[in-house]
Amino acid sequence: MKTLLNLIWLVLSGFWLFLGYLVAGLLLCITIIGIPFGLAAFRIGIYALWPFGQTVVDRRDAGAPSCIGNVLWLILAGWWLALGHIITGIALCITIIGIPFGIANFKLIPVSLLPLGKEIVPTDQPFAAR
Repeated sequence: MKTLLNLIWLVLSGFWLFLGYLVAGLLLCITIIGIPFGLAAFRIGIYALWPFGQTVVDRRDAGAPSCIGNVLWLILAGWWLALGHIITGIALCITIIGIPFGIANFKLIPVSLLPLGKEIVPTDQPFAAR
């Protein structure tokens, strides 16, 4: 079932969101300081490409650097990407079939705003990272 959902998601919004994360990651990787942020954008981009069957968990070893990094991320790229999720989520919720995909878009907003200190794991192992 998750394969079918991922394929429909890919057609409706996943590919375009992935491209947004790819562009953000490439722009952030221009400087040496931005490379960790670019890698986070690539990681979340892959999650935005195939979200069903995966979940986001907090990393216990994330400390103050990830908190500071999240503030920088929010300013540099996070709010743009979250805005993309809001727009596509609203557009998908217009139809009855698109409502689950719109809700999935809204669930991606927190990780698009604050991605550092998070880890993406399969849904059958949500506590494996702990």
